[in-house]
Amino acid sequence: MVAQEDVIELAKRRGFFFGANGAYGGVAGFYTYGPNGAAVKDNLESAWRDRFTVRQGNMEIEAPTIMPEAVFEASGHLDGFDDMLVECPECGESHRADHLTEDNTDIEEAESLPVPEVEELIREHDLRCPSCDAALSGEPVEEFNLMFETSIGPGTGQPGYLRPETAQGIFVEFPRLKEYARNRLPFGVTQIGPAYRNEISPRKGIIRVREFTQAELETFIDPEEDEPPLHEVEDVEVTLYPATEQEDEEGEAYTTTVGEAIEKGVIGSDWVGYYLGVAQGWYERVGVDMDRFRFRQHLPGELAHYAADCWDAESEVGAAGIAAGSSGDGEEPRDGGDWIEITGFAYRSDYDLSKHAEHSGESFTVFKQYDEPKTVERAAVDPDMATLGPEFGGDAGAVADALQTLAERDPDAFDANEVEVEVDGDEMTVDSDVANFSVETVTENGEHITPHVVEPSFGIDRIVYTVIEHAYRTDEVDDEERTYLALDPEMAATDAAVFPLVSNDDRLLDLADEVTGDLRAAGLSVEYDDSGSIGRRYRRQDEVGTPFCVTVDRDGVEGDDPDTVTVRERDSARQVRVPVREVADELDALLDPEDDRAFDALTAAYDEIETGVETA
Repeated sequence: MVAQEDVIELAKRRGFFFGANGAYGGVAGFYTYGPNGAAVKDNLESAWRDRFTVRQGNMEIEAPTIMPEAVFEASGHLDGFDDMLVECPECGESHRADHLTEDNTDIEEAESLPVPEVEELIREHDLRCPSCDAALSGEPVEEFNLMFETSIGPGTGQPGYLRPETAQGIFVEFPRLKEYARNRLPFGVTQIGPAYRNEISPRKGIIRVREFTQAELETFIDPEEDEPPLHEVEDVEVTLYPATEQEDEEGEAYTTTVGEAIEKGVIGSDWVGYYLGVAQGWYERVGVDMDRFRFRQHLPGELAHYAADCWDAESEVGAAGIAAGSSGDGEEPRDGGDWIEITGFAYRSDYDLSKHAEHSGESFTVFKQYDEPKTVERAAVDPDMATLGPEFGGDAGAVADALQTLAERDPDAFDANEVEVEVDGDEMTVDSDVANFSVETVTENGEHITPHVVEPSFGIDRIVYTVIEHAYRTDEVDDEERTYLALDPEMAATDAAVFPLVSNDDRLLDLADEVTGDLRAAGLSVEYDDSGSIGRRYRRQDEVGTPFCVTVDRDGVEGDDPDTVTVRERDSARQVRVPVREVADELDALLDPEDDRAFDALTAAYDEIETGVETA
């Protein structure tokens, strides 16, 4: 069993991630990525950018992390971006009420339940404060807005917020971004960057934090015409956990194909199904254990205010790791762990663009050119402003706009002698003659439409944690227990490590320097280490997931095979002797994600060394 504590201890000791600001006591929910963690995170982001920006032909932007209050008033975050909070009456500690319920009952998705029901569950199960064990029964559960508020400018300034998601930075810039896309749908915009949520009770290392990195793709589509290239993913096998299975006491996740799930209506949106298929391949690429992975559909009570349908990619963490040894064969049965959301896939319809258009007054539409001009009838009004002005004063213009809106929505309303419109909540009555209603025949070359949005939103930090934990292995080498990370080479912080066998032989040191230079010139990330025994150096690199170690020994400078080095493969601990002039090219090929060569190709081409090392 890989305990969370073991992963976090290794992460801290080996420079993956650790609590920030430790010199000042630290603040919960903020983490610093160390040298190895920053490298793994950067590799993960590069792999995401390659798949979801470059290969799909999307644009990438970088928007500010602080935005004015008006943005979040329009988006709905001011009113609806809340978590359930319960405060301990004894120690004053605040806790996520839904998390307490999930941790101490059989309820899996308490977040989808209404507040009164969560309060009842706390009473029914006599839930207690995790900090001081005081009873929480009878304490009120309140909605707590998760956004960090700030002030823009000196003094009281302009109210603003740290963005709780990167998406709004894309949506508010849509009027300009559509120009870069030449006003042609569909098009996608990506962004990778920090987001901030004032979590009530941060926990589980980098799984739930207050500052985190998102990688989001917003795909803008014409809902009537644009279809995704489903043929690319229809045969991709996915593990689904639909809402119907979650609501069934005996329900469970099952494996199907994207095409079958869409055909049967399990996945309601072709576009969402398409991105589930694309993401499946990407998760496999970066090293997520697909036996500990599923797509879970949101229950009705969980759906965000903007989402017509939503699925989460979830990984299982805290479960038992792969048994000693190996590259994945012969796994032992695993105990159950916790399922965490690592990505959300949502069909956001036209909610976001419509809201920003309504609040900003700007155009968030795209002009859709018809194949041929169309002759249509349009209802219109031409109000007599000489009458409206004296009667309604400063509201006359708003009344005229309301009359036009009514004409487009309900032209029959003008059959009566008088029509009523609403302006700022007040009913206004206008004589039909004053409105001057008419139906005109016009020829149109196109129309303005508000695109719909499909969004895959990836939580980079949680995927980093997943990749590290899913790569965590233990075995025995030379009768000693070994811990190593079986990271995919593309994700590893370091591509190779170079060791002179001893540090007091200038010939070995010079050759080690030469090999290190060759590898770095080939674009590889290289660690040079001449400290401690060779076994200890191997263990250090194994623990951070370095795929290959290159050792310069005396046989390589004076034996039967001069100008050679040994190359050791991490997972198997096998070694092969390779000429110095070939090392850079051979490792570059083994590390190339587009090249399917395995270490066996090296052992077939060169002499494998019998080290006596055995892995169990």
